This record gives sequence, C-alpha cells and structure tokens, in this order.
Amino acid sequence: MTRFTETNGPLSMEQIEKFESKHGISLPDQYKGFLQEFNGGRPVPKMFKISDEQGPDIVRLFFGIGDMYGNLDENIKIYEDRLPIGFVPIGNDPGGNVICIGTDEEFAGKIYFWDHEEEPEDPDDMSNVYLLANSFSDFLEQMYENPDE
Repeated sequence: MTRFTETNGPLSMEQIEKFESKHGISLPDQYKGFLQEFNGGRPVPKMFKISDEQGPDIVRLFFGIGDMYGNLDENIKIYEDRLPIGFVPIGNDPGGNVICIGTDEEFAGKIYFWDHEEEPEDPDDMSNVYLLANSFSDFLEQMYENPDE
C-alpha cells in the first residue's frame, strides 16, 4: 500500500470545489479523496512501469492545491498549452515528465504519463502519452519499491 510523506493535507471539499470551478474541471472522486486526505506529497513506494518499451520510472512528487513544492495551479498553467485537452498534471518524475489524470470523456479518471522528450508540436497528438492505470487507486496499487535501494 502506498503511503505519503511531505504532504500538505488535509483539504476541505469546499477548497477542492473552488479549485475545480476556477479551472473549469471536474476531478475524479478517488483523486478528490487523495486531495482531501493528503493534498500532494511524495509516495512510498515511488516506482511504476510506464510501458514495456519505456520501462520503469519514479514519481518524484504529487502536486497539491496551494502546495509550495508542486503547486497544482502553477502546473496547470505551465502545461495548459502543452498537454492534450482534458488532461491535468498531478505529479512529475525527476526528469520533468508529468503524471496526468484525465478529466474529459474517454480519459476521465485514468492516469497517464506525458513524456516531454517526445513532445509533439500539436498538444492533442497523443504520441507521447502512455496510459498507466484506469484509476488513481489502481495507479497507487501498481507502485513498487526500487529493488536496487
């Protein structure tokens, strides 16, 4: 089971709803629960598999609302013209790649890896986006310890 260190939590549902309204998005309930309890932080364990071709990676940090280490508002602004529509950056790896959650239609609630090394000119080109899990809780369940540590 994943636990979190260096969290900002907890947040009220009112704070989350205000954030959603500000950005015109509706976050999945599982992710809202994470924000209510932890509001960002560093996961333990932190490793996950991107794909067979891409291999493993680590989550450096999950962003929080008003988080001084990885502010969700700031990251939405940074990536708004770079990520496909309907994707919200919720975390990153040490190399500047982003963990995203889908908020629109077929992508809603699913967790994705966005590889900045393969960033296309058209942000809606999904060639650099990899599905990691069908939900936030599934993603957390897939995380594992680094066998080399």
